[in-house]
Amino acid sequence: MSQQVSKTIITNKKAKFDYELTETFEAGLVLEGWEVKSLREGQVSLRESFVVIKDFEGWLHNVNISPLISKSTHYKSTPTRMRKLLLNTNEIKKIKVHIEQKGLTCVCLSMYWKRHLVKCQLALARGKSNLDKRRVLKERAWNIDKQRLLKSHKQ
Repeated sequence: MSQQVSKTIITNKKAKFDYELTETFEAGLVLEGWEVKSLREGQVSLRESFVVIKDFEGWLHNVNISPLISKSTHYKSTPTRMRKLLLNTNEIKKIKVHIEQKGLTCVCLSMYWKRHLVKCQLALARGKSNLDKRRVLKERAWNIDKQRLLKSHKQ
């Protein structure tokens, strides 16, 4: 039997907590060879990544892809360089309008393999207030307590 290999490279769990997500997009990434090797090893961080539209091109900022120490010794690499996103013109226009007029931001939710290509899931997002974040934490704590009570009641 063949093993089920996870195609997800990394997810940005902090984005779902810090932002209220509205609409998602799928975009390709323009990467260099050493970056693909590092992604295969899982050497990437999406913690504070965001998208900027400049000259009708999408650019992904603050994605840290760490170079492999043993593989890329001959090449001077920049781990946090801007990476070009491959989006349709309609998607670029939509993202640009939402960012400029509605005060939203575009964040990277996850990176994954689609066949042999690296894809990035983007989302338009609005920042949550501290009150909303506290409310989410209280709901999580209550759900955990509720499950614990139900489990102890069944036994």
